[in-house]
Amino acid sequence: MAYQALYRKHRPTDFSDVKGQDPIVRTLSNQVKTGRIGHAYLFCGTRGTGKTSVAKVFSRAINCENPENGNPCNRCQTCKSILEGTNLSVAEIDAASNNGVDSIRQIVEEVKYSPTDARYRVYIIDEVHMLSIGAFNALLKTLEEPPAYAVFVLATTEAHKIPITILSRCQRYDFKRISIDTIASRLRELCDKDGIEAEEDALRYIAKCGEGSLRDALSLLERCLAFYFDDRLTYDKIIELLGTSDVETFAVLLRYIKESRVDCIMRLVEEQVLAGRDLTRLVIDFTWYIRNLLLAGEGGNIGQLLEVSGEQMNMLMHEAKVFETQELMRYINILSELSNRLRYASGKRVLVETELIRMAKPQMDVDTDALTDRIRKLEAKLTSLMENGYTPSTEKNEAEAADSEQAEYEYIPEALPEDIEKLVQNWNGVQNAAAGSVKCILAGARPSITPDGKLLLLLANAQDAEYISDDFFRNEIEKAINGFAGKSIEVTYPSYPKLDTEEVKKVNKKHISLDTFLQNKNFKGIEIVSE
Repeated sequence: MAYQALYRKHRPTDFSDVKGQDPIVRTLSNQVKTGRIGHAYLFCGTRGTGKTSVAKVFSRAINCENPENGNPCNRCQTCKSILEGTNLSVAEIDAASNNGVDSIRQIVEEVKYSPTDARYRVYIIDEVHMLSIGAFNALLKTLEEPPAYAVFVLATTEAHKIPITILSRCQRYDFKRISIDTIASRLRELCDKDGIEAEEDALRYIAKCGEGSLRDALSLLERCLAFYFDDRLTYDKIIELLGTSDVETFAVLLRYIKESRVDCIMRLVEEQVLAGRDLTRLVIDFTWYIRNLLLAGEGGNIGQLLEVSGEQMNMLMHEAKVFETQELMRYINILSELSNRLRYASGKRVLVETELIRMAKPQMDVDTDALTDRIRKLEAKLTSLMENGYTPSTEKNEAEAADSEQAEYEYIPEALPEDIEKLVQNWNGVQNAAAGSVKCILAGARPSITPDGKLLLLLANAQDAEYISDDFFRNEIEKAINGFAGKSIEVTYPSYPKLDTEEVKKVNKKHISLDTFLQNKNFKGIEIVSE
């Protein structure tokens, strides 16, 4: 006999074999026992949760010649023919490849004829959401008023894509994800039946990787059996083959993130990549680890929620004392966003590395969570310093003050007369280098050189004169000039009677030089309070 995959070999043959869907199984078996069979059923749920398997069991149960407590006997001629796929009254259709109107019209024509080798004519339409609008419309009338012997079982993973007119005519059953305990128990049962040696932790980890899908878990188990042929399956072997990471690795990585040790984080990621670990899987598992850590820190009876062994639970309880809730929530938010971006990322490693650095360096973020994390780290550092005897003080001794003053004001050489001449000639450069209100003041000022070799500034209006009466603006002007020249230049201002704005405009319009202006006593200057 040809080899069969595990999920096909161990497909449920009756309702008792179906795992993790007890409410649905009980409802359908009761309908079989009481004979209250509906004409249309809709099975919804994620992949590998038993939709098609339940549909096949149900098709045999309602046609079985000798049903046993709502289950098919699987021994009568009808059950055997349905199991072998030779019964023409039970048809399984893949809507993904038969999604046109013609395929549905063929069903509509066939359903007019009563079955000859069974009690009910059953149509199992898998992935029904793939049907076209025309195909749904062709099916609608038959689904609304089918013959008494016709039963439609529609299976889909995306119920939201099915028209509401179809949904309203079906009994809907939602298949939930199967728990890790249930999957692990089923894997243990099948391994014992086939004589496969496997550790409990190994099977449990495979169940976790199945993400609620028993079929996916069976496929992973088959992959592991093919690699470790005739060997005992251990937890370490599963970790090595599936390219995933264990709890200890996550604990170390999270410690590196908390301590902002970027170099260690990069080395650990490098080790994971060289070991062939899938980065998408690593991020998902790391998110679950932090989630478990978050729940462990909340206390209470949460062992069942975490779905971890007793040893791992003790480790989580110990690690949870080191981290704060807000901190772990920030990590989960970043990793959840990263998981979505990895689906379409071409450079997954770079993306993972940058986000891990972002987790370790909250100062790179500007959101509230990052700010809270930064404050928390500062508080922890201050607490540590105070525990070691440090006492904050607001006073400085003379030596500290001198050092601070020396650090704040660097030595700048004094300008020579030729340096001031160059500055006056390149006054536009000084104006462009300045900023803010200082730039506006310098734009209207006229520079010149005093007989004793100092820079003299004549301001344009009384408002500017009022500005520079403040020491702050005088210092800002000197900083701008000294910064451009790279030398220490003493700036002086003339003290003359006040010159109104109109007179200043006349002077500027005639382009009178500064020297002429100062020497001509017919002009009035600007009243400046000099130092």
